[in-house]
Amino acid sequence: MKNSLLLQLLCLGLTLLIYVVNKKLYRRWRILPLMPLVFTPVIIVALILLLNISWQTYSAESHWLVWLLGPATVAFAIPVYENLGMIRRHWLSISGGVITAMLIAVTSSVWLARLMYLPESIQRSLAVRSVTTPFALAAVRTFNGIPDLAAFFVVLTGVFGVAVGDILFLRLSIRHGSAKGAGFGAASHGAGTARAWELGEEEGVVASLVMMFSGVCIVIMAPVLKYMLF
Repeated sequence: MKNSLLLQLLCLGLTLLIYVVNKKLYRRWRILPLMPLVFTPVIIVALILLLNISWQTYSAESHWLVWLLGPATVAFAIPVYENLGMIRRHWLSISGGVITAMLIAVTSSVWLARLMYLPESIQRSLAVRSVTTPFALAAVRTFNGIPDLAAFFVVLTGVFGVAVGDILFLRLSIRHGSAKGAGFGAASHGAGTARAWELGEEEGVVASLVMMFSGVCIVIMAPVLKYMLF
């Protein structure tokens, strides 16, 4: 019992310490390799291997950190509530854009995976890659995918979206804050929303709304999409 408690505190302490230090480094040097979503997991995996701690043990001892993803996602509703006026003005374009983006993301992921002859379990896990983790983990069960694999694809999609988002906006001459926020929220979920808030309040609010709306849509529509695609 004592050893289990010590291991739990070690996993928790190391995770929080690495994240806090990583955040400070990223504030000073805003480069992609130092992004907390990238650098923190790499360091944690390295320490787990170095300390000979199994992934199952680490996951079990720090599972409540994953649970906190839910409340953290809901917290994005606060700035959305504070900017209801702007949302009312653009609700039609936001709603249509979110539904279209969600359908394209799901169908294109599955079809491309099929063209590459990837196993069906990977196809089902890839279907939820474009929504933030709490919603993705809820929807992937409906698709009969693998939760751990889905979470990996979500992180990979978010990092890639942040890496190329600004370049795409520049190339496509997209300058409007709402358009940038919608793009980041729909394509890169949590990571993209964090990047959108760095650009400005308007971008952040729209990205938060789009990210949550996309997640709700895919959870609701998952049974229909599963029937259509599988």
